[in-house]
Amino acid sequence: MDIKSNSLYAQMQSMSLDAIKPRNEQIPAVNTSSSDFGNLLKDAVNKVNDIQQEAGQLKTAFELGDPKVSLGETMIASQKASVAFDATVQVRNKFVEAYKEIMSMPV
Repeated sequence: MDIKSNSLYAQMQSMSLDAIKPRNEQIPAVNTSSSDFGNLLKDAVNKVNDIQQEAGQLKTAFELGDPKVSLGETMIASQKASVAFDATVQVRNKFVEAYKEIMSMPV
């Protein structure tokens, strides 16, 4: 699975548009958003892992002198992995902040 450079932004826009659906649409009787969110989060972490694995394989191939792998390709894959991981960490930090804020609310 290869993530394009604007994939995260595109997913966020898609989620934003889904949240602003017209009010006349039927609202499902059962809220399955928690399972959908869990699957979405799991898929995102798996994509980041795949990107990091691919970058690691390219680095190893380049270090072993594989003529099919260029330095530029290796560096780009490494930077993609770094950006994807940093974005994941930032999302995690926001979730932790939101959780702490919710837990500190008086009941």
